[in-house]
Amino acid sequence: MRKFAVIGLGPFGTVVAQSLIERGAEVIAVDLDAKLVDKFKEIADVSVKLDSTDEEALRSQGIDQVDVAIVSIGNFETSILTTALLKQLGIPTVIAVVTRALRIPGSAQIQKRILEFVGANRIIFPEVEIGKKLVQNLLMSSVLDYVPISEKYSAAEVRLPKSFCNKTIGELKIRQKYKVNVLEIKKISGEGKEEKIKKINYLPQPNDVIEEGDVLLVVGEEKDIEKLLKE
Repeated sequence: MRKFAVIGLGPFGTVVAQSLIERGAEVIAVDLDAKLVDKFKEIADVSVKLDSTDEEALRSQGIDQVDVAIVSIGNFETSILTTALLKQLGIPTVIAVVTRALRIPGSAQIQKRILEFVGANRIIFPEVEIGKKLVQNLLMSSVLDYVPISEKYSAAEVRLPKSFCNKTIGELKIRQKYKVNVLEIKKISGEGKEEKIKKINYLPQPNDVIEEGDVLLVVGEEKDIEKLLKE
């Protein structure tokens, strides 16, 4: 199981930390506000009040040993310093979050470039990603869930058109024709609120059949996923 550090336990950081913990991940929760830290005392592996720009403090809590660090701090200067220090400590993936409260009007791209310059592997603008997700769900009823992975690629849970049913992935040539990869197929029983997952086929092969009601997790460019669902 990968180890995570969530630095900054505001609204976004709290949701991320709680979601990771619920999924069984090992989480170090960090903030300068003792009240926010206390909320995670009983559920996180480590919950600690510390200055994230202090290298020794980070090392003392094992933050230099995590696989992924999510920086969601409400001060841009501190966010920059923390991101740079985490990369200096050798953390493989550092994700910097730029919330509306943190953003300087008209400077989103400048802030993004600064965070990239100091080593952030990914920069998230939560409002932008939530907006994209909402639009996708509104425009395409066959999209059950949608998550932007980068500016170009997205992951989506979808139901394919009925014309695709009872055919194999190989027959449909989904990757060749649409440049979309199928990562899993969920077999579903029941309808509406009674729906239940019977089985999940991870990394399906060309001879696996798509049946009516199946939910597929696909990854690709947004335009290609849209093209696939419009067939």
